[in-house]
Amino acid sequence: MEILWVLLALVMIGFVLLPVFRRRRGMIEQVPPGHPDAADPAHYGFALEEELDIRMPGPDQDLLDVLDLVQRTQDYRAARQLLAGTEADGERRWQRVQAFAGAAALELQQRPGGVGETPGGQWLRVWRAEHPKDAGGAAVHAEFLVQQAWRTSTPGTDEFRIIMEEARAACGDAALLAPGDPVPYIVELSVARGLGYERAEFEQLWLKILDRAPAHMGAHLAALHYWCEKWHGSRELAYSFAEAAAARAPRGSLLAAMPLFAVFEHLPEVNLVSGFHQSEVVTKAVHGALHAVHSARPDDPMSAHVRHLLLFFLVRGERWAEAMDQLVHIDGHVGALPWTLSADPAAEFAVYRALAVAGYEANGGSPATLPH
Repeated sequence: MEILWVLLALVMIGFVLLPVFRRRRGMIEQVPPGHPDAADPAHYGFALEEELDIRMPGPDQDLLDVLDLVQRTQDYRAARQLLAGTEADGERRWQRVQAFAGAAALELQQRPGGVGETPGGQWLRVWRAEHPKDAGGAAVHAEFLVQQAWRTSTPGTDEFRIIMEEARAACGDAALLAPGDPVPYIVELSVARGLGYERAEFEQLWLKILDRAPAHMGAHLAALHYWCEKWHGSRELAYSFAEAAAARAPRGSLLAAMPLFAVFEHLPEVNLVSGFHQSEVVTKAVHGALHAVHSARPDDPMSAHVRHLLLFFLVRGERWAEAMDQLVHIDGHVGALPWTLSADPAAEFAVYRALAVAGYEANGGSPATLPH
């Protein structure tokens, strides 16, 4: 399997490689595209790279339809209606708030406005102006400000701090409009990380979330960043937070996958040493995440997040059949870790998918043997 990791290393240092492989004497070898023995993801019904949707980790057709309508007409009303009908303490509401805020932020980045030109994302400003007491619009506005801070400025600068302070105030306004909604407090978790809340203040914020949605996976993922070594904690604190969440996870909860996210957040520290991805710490975290997705509701919107990260670790651990099982569930969408950390998420995902297909076929797999 050595050539797989040679190719992967080349990808990681900036080369864009889409290797195509064939099986021969138990090893993986490159063959020309179009060769009859080439391992081709398309043979499994997987989407073409250019068809991969980078906006979301998994399907949410209602959201996609509304996003398309809002961006085409610049009319916010469909977004307002969709959020009003989305369960307040569920994972999907948080994802939809993020999606609407991200769409407005991206529009503004693409069309910043100028003399005689309307800036992008104007529909969100109109939404807030016409319905200042609407809880959905207030939450989207708060998340929009957070995303603007991370997109347009550098942590530690005055500009970043000013935007984040504005976001903090917007979170407070949104929370007052919907006292039982955890989303404004989840948005504030990113503010807390950016502004460097003291631990006591952060823990008070976290308790407000636990009071409203104790098993909220999205909230736990947002909080994990604060406890990571690269922000305001350490590897030990992050692992402790993740393991505690997994230990108290109710039946069917994806919180059992939290240790895998903690391992991922601290990967640079281990420098991808040989055998790490088959080590006890990774194996245990992978098994916990596999158990989580197998026991979770099929329609849990956070399952896709876990499966994307599982694909990453399963490919690196050369667990090809299990990696292919994840692809069956998530192929077509790549808006999740770890792909979103790349400048080209679709290309990054496509490389791992090609590696999974190649490894699967090198060990006797084929489209006919892959369960769907």
